Amino acid sequence: MADAHKLEIFRGLLKFKSNTQKIWGVLVFLTIVTAIEVALGITKPDALVGTSFLGMKLLNWIFIILTLVKAYYIAWDFMHLRDEKSSLRRAIVWTPIFLVLYLVFILLVEADYIYEVFRDGFVTWNF
Repeated sequence: MADAHKLEIFRGLLKFKSNTQKIWGVLVFLTIVTAIEVALGITKPDALVGTSFLGMKLLNWIFIILTLVKAYYIAWDFMHLRDEKSSLRRAIVWTPIFLVLYLVFILLVEADYIYEVFRDGFVTWNF
């Protein structure tokens, strides 16, 4: 682990003079991402709601991606992942990504199976 905390974000694109400035910079970044999420959630643009990708609305994919960006950035900066060795960073970052992709795969396969059973299957709704 490095001795001094780095006062830069976005791979050195923004450099700050103190920890206080850096905290405000990170706050502004996270606020902007959250504001985009909230604005999309309120307006729900037809182009994003009406378009599907891998069985899910494009708007939901954007929410998931923006949430992952915020979580990754928080872990990267506030949990000091960038100061760790690359092998530890990869182990921490790639494991959840693999598990999320595996979960998405399982959910899509199971949902498709359930859809096929309800559409053509042996069991019908009897309420």
